Amino acid sequence: MAITLDQTIAHKQQSWLAEKLSSQTFWVLVAVIVACIFLSFATDSFATSKNLYNITRNVTFVAIIALGMTLVIITGGIDLSVGSVLCLCSMILGVVMHAGYSIEAGITAAIATALVIGACHGLLIAYIGMPPFVVTLATLSIARSLAMVASGNTVVFQFGPDHDRLLALGGGAWFFGIANPVVYMVVLALLTGFILRWTRFGRYIYAIGGNEQAAILTGVPVRQIKVAVYMISSLSAGIAGIIQTGWLGAITTNIGTGLELQVIAAAVIGGAALAGGVGTALGAIVGAALIEVIRNSLGLLGINAFWQGCFIGGAILFAVLFDRMRKFRQSE
Repeated sequence: MAITLDQTIAHKQQSWLAEKLSSQTFWVLVAVIVACIFLSFATDSFATSKNLYNITRNVTFVAIIALGMTLVIITGGIDLSVGSVLCLCSMILGVVMHAGYSIEAGITAAIATALVIGACHGLLIAYIGMPPFVVTLATLSIARSLAMVASGNTVVFQFGPDHDRLLALGGGAWFFGIANPVVYMVVLALLTGFILRWTRFGRYIYAIGGNEQAAILTGVPVRQIKVAVYMISSLSAGIAGIIQTGWLGAITTNIGTGLELQVIAAAVIGGAALAGGVGTALGAIVGAALIEVIRNSLGLLGINAFWQGCFIGGAILFAVLFDRMRKFRQSE
């Protein structure tokens, strides 16, 4: 029987709708929108320009690192060191600039530090065969200890001759009043999304997470891709550290403590599967947005901030349960 053009279009529309309705990222985005609408009516301060400005700016630090973390999770790995890497890169930036060097020298040193750490992770995991959990857990301790050594465990708040340039970099709003961190996040999200969607490198990442042995047999350079992915994860933490330093205007050795849990939560809530093979840049952003909305809403609704961990933990469990239910339906 011949299939008409109208039937073909209708089938594509149904397939698109079914795909969206089965997408975890879609439902998390809906949850963010519903929460924002509810809070706008439930409180007088949520929808204010100042609060929305703070929300969008605060979400960027978790979101930027979650972009790199998503790549790692897609390959079936994990990176527990991102909070400590952020701290070390921030401290390297601060110490170099405090010594009188330019902001360019400080940023170069911070980024180089992040790339070296990521390369070490990738080499130990891909070539030596050490578990990602163990390697990155060790770096979680090592990197923060090095940050203490570099600064003498003191607060760095003077950044030499380029002090004002650094503060403007992280705390300014150069484009139409939009906070600079938000602009950086959008650019990095678009770049990450393009890489995952349209490049061979992105296809290799999904192939490794889907079936690593099959990827090896088909000629995918698994070891090199893993090294690159862990370097990107550490680089994202380093970039977030540079931006956050400019935003805060000071660096302490406890900066980024516990951040790795929020980042992993953002990636998982946004649809990345810890088993590998699934994840998107949009999901990382949406997951980070939901976490920030939860954090922000607790204070506005008069709920004790100590409940934050319960809400985020519950969101993680619900996200994993949603993924398991979706896979169960597909297997039927």
